[in-house]
Amino acid sequence: MNNPVTMYTSAWCGYCHRARVLLQTKGVEIEELVIDGNPELRNEMIDRTGRHTVPQIFVGDLHIGGSNELGELERMGKLDALLAADTSAA
Repeated sequence: MNNPVTMYTSAWCGYCHRARVLLQTKGVEIEELVIDGNPELRNEMIDRTGRHTVPQIFVGDLHIGGSNELGELERMGKLDALLAADTSAA
């Protein structure tokens, strides 16, 4: 898998754990940005996504959403292609 994956997370979040496990089973390295106790990082996440919940997942430059959206991509058979595609901003 070529695309970098960035995920805003919280240590206590079960949805973050579920997303992390799915990505790790695919051999994906994840840059985790833990927002616990870091209001600046939390505000960055909200500014980038318009969402207040974790996880918020980016594949390359593409915001795919949270754990539910990640799981849906996997169920539809689209996650592997997305992880391998060029999603960098032109």
